[in-house]
Amino acid sequence: MADLTRQSDRILQEGQALVRDNRAGGRHRLAAGSIGRGSAELKRRHLLRKLKLIVGSVAAILLAAMVAGLIVDGIGFAGVMIAFLAMVAAVALFSVFPRMKVPARADLNRGDVRQLVGRTELWLEAQRTALPAPAAALVDRIGVQLDALGLQLEGIDQSHPSAIEVRRLVGEHLPETIDAYRRIPAALRKERRAGSTPDEQIVESLDRIGKEIDSVTRQLASGALDDLAIRTRYLDYKYGEADGTAREEG
Repeated sequence: MADLTRQSDRILQEGQALVRDNRAGGRHRLAAGSIGRGSAELKRRHLLRKLKLIVGSVAAILLAAMVAGLIVDGIGFAGVMIAFLAMVAAVALFSVFPRMKVPARADLNRGDVRQLVGRTELWLEAQRTALPAPAAALVDRIGVQLDALGLQLEGIDQSHPSAIEVRRLVGEHLPETIDAYRRIPAALRKERRAGSTPDEQIVESLDRIGKEIDSVTRQLASGALDDLAIRTRYLDYKYGEADGTAREEG
């Protein structure tokens, strides 16, 4: 059993190292693959769930082997090898599965608006390969804008006009625009009609949506900036006056 315990410790360490490697590689991919903090956070949570599955499964196999050993007065070399292989299989399985699921188009607009932002970032990442290079670059820019928007949405009432506008813009118009482009056959996307091609139209549409997201973010931030300005004036009045009084007394 001592051998099995040492082997199980090694398996756990290898499993944790594997997940750390995946996460390290994930961080490299996140830098190149994730368009924002929202989608990166969803991926991080997914990796943590996989690590918990690995640790839990190895611990369960070890416990089962120990109980079996106590009941039959030792499980022998064959039992140790079976338990060892079972742990290796568990680590290998949960290092690959469950896979990260891309949110379905119909699920984007569910939950609160902050969840909408994270899910939309993850969904957008899966669409980039189907977009022309200029549009894919705009998707990356929109990811940064969605991060800024997500920060402004913290604690906002879901019935606030800005929250409703975010749902309409991010949860409806943005994915609908990309879906409309993807429905066009690839052979026709460079065909010019009414003065522009679908490739040019998707770039123009995404650029406009990005500007709208930026506009909503600025509107939300203006309230915080006004609050900060009021607070600054109050502190200046209160402590500046006190400081002036102190100087006069000196």
